[in-house]
Amino acid sequence: MRILTVNVGSTRPVEYSDRPSAIDKRPVEGAVQVADPGPSGVGGSGLAGDMIGDLRHHGGSDQAVYAFAREDLDAWQRELGRPLHNGIFGENLTTEGLEVSEALIGERWRIGDRLVLEVTDGRMPCRTFQGWMGEPGWVRRFTQRARSGAYLRVIEPGEVRAGDPVQIVHRPDHTVTAAMGFRAATTERTLLPEVLAAGDALHEDLRRIAREYVAKYGRP
Repeated sequence: MRILTVNVGSTRPVEYSDRPSAIDKRPVEGAVQVADPGPSGVGGSGLAGDMIGDLRHHGGSDQAVYAFAREDLDAWQRELGRPLHNGIFGENLTTEGLEVSEALIGERWRIGDRLVLEVTDGRMPCRTFQGWMGEPGWVRRFTQRARSGAYLRVIEPGEVRAGDPVQIVHRPDHTVTAAMGFRAATTERTLLPEVLAAGDALHEDLRRIAREYVAKYGRP
């Protein structure tokens, strides 16, 4: 399990959004510093030199880093019939040999010598993602596939570079994965009570939605 590439992007105007976007991440060479960027709505990306265009919906402590598996990019590449470069899904870390979408919420990864990240949730597709990909019905297709990749928070700051090994140093005692959290928030709302088993490791927005669902409908 390793980091294939580290990807960062700069904001620029795009025709498919009224806000600048930095969804086009590109691989960089050398070490990149990673730290907690601060709370949602204020903090941006956890990677030094990486920009975020819309702080209302992206960035912050629970979305400090976004990881996506090269194996899933390869599957989409075959389906779409076009090359997909590392970083094209807006991911900061393109991984190899790691089941990113099936990682448990609260699972911790040590990357390189010092950096420790914790899985918080899967990534929600948005209209910017749709416009950037330029594929018909992209949000629906991505949602139905439910290979969401994983958002991560920073537990121990450090640096990351291409080729760094990834070691899973903690697995929590539940079965809530990033993909399950994604499905609960999108196509399978009845899963919302179950994701609360992930406790405080759960992304704050998903935790709030799940609690509101339970308050309204109860637990099965």
